[in-house]
Amino acid sequence: MNVTQEGTKSFIGKYNTFEVKEHCHHQRLYSIEMNNEVIGAFLEENQDVNTQQLEYVPYMRLVLAERLQNVAGKTFVEKIRAILHDRTSGGFTIGMQNQTTSDQDYVKFSTALTHLVGGVNFDAMSNTYYARFTVKDTDSSDSYLRQAYRLFTLHTDGTFVDEPTDWLLMMKFAEENAVGGESRLLHLDDWEDLGKFANHPLATCRIEYRAPSSKNVSQNVYNQTFYEQNGEPCICFIDQFAYPATLEQAAYLKDLSDSMENSSATIALPLPVGDVVMINNRFWLHGRAPFEKNSNLHRELLRQRGYFAKV
Repeated sequence: MNVTQEGTKSFIGKYNTFEVKEHCHHQRLYSIEMNNEVIGAFLEENQDVNTQQLEYVPYMRLVLAERLQNVAGKTFVEKIRAILHDRTSGGFTIGMQNQTTSDQDYVKFSTALTHLVGGVNFDAMSNTYYARFTVKDTDSSDSYLRQAYRLFTLHTDGTFVDEPTDWLLMMKFAEENAVGGESRLLHLDDWEDLGKFANHPLATCRIEYRAPSSKNVSQNVYNQTFYEQNGEPCICFIDQFAYPATLEQAAYLKDLSDSMENSSATIALPLPVGDVVMINNRFWLHGRAPFEKNSNLHRELLRQRGYFAKV
């Protein structure tokens, strides 16, 4: 099912403190632009807050969220929540609009944003509620996350943890000497072979997932590849950490991954420094295109992921 033109316009509008536009790189995504005065007011009010305080004092994350709501308005909160829940979209980008280049400000803004949406999962890789990681020329890690010249295949987050992962936020902190490396996105409903794989006899078979040592997660979990939410198919998959028990399961997952990678609906999304992309992790898959070789390559990203608020 492809998104209709009407479906892309549901949330478009200009509001007192922000504007929602069609995204120029993907028909399902929205681009949200906050008024510079709003960003400035948020940064000014929180100039004395630091990242250590946010890591050590959990309620300060909610204090930041309330302060962002106060300056941006409740309509802003309602719109970002509604977009993320909306099956025809489920994602948006938003940025700092060159109002700051401070890492501390980036962490504060992304933290306020995520805590307006719901709760944030503990990230064992970084031992706090968010992860910052770099991609550079050389790497000896045990996953594709930091390996610059590999295709980072399409996947969902939270496959190897026993907790809900409804949404994902990624923010670009820095980038130098980078060609390629765009975020790759696939909305489940745009995938030509969704019916073939979602209705397969192995679609609801529980697959074992094991995390590599860098993730600092020792528990193995078992997840269905496809499941339903609100009567619609959702997916849980990453090729690197799946341990199928049979030849048939392995062939199914390999064919599924190949089909998604070759889908004409898989789109490369450029993300400027200081910008955020936030997506519904239940029906969006994400990955990364390879970079072109450069010995001085440097990119730094922040990741947060979590669950939707119940109220």
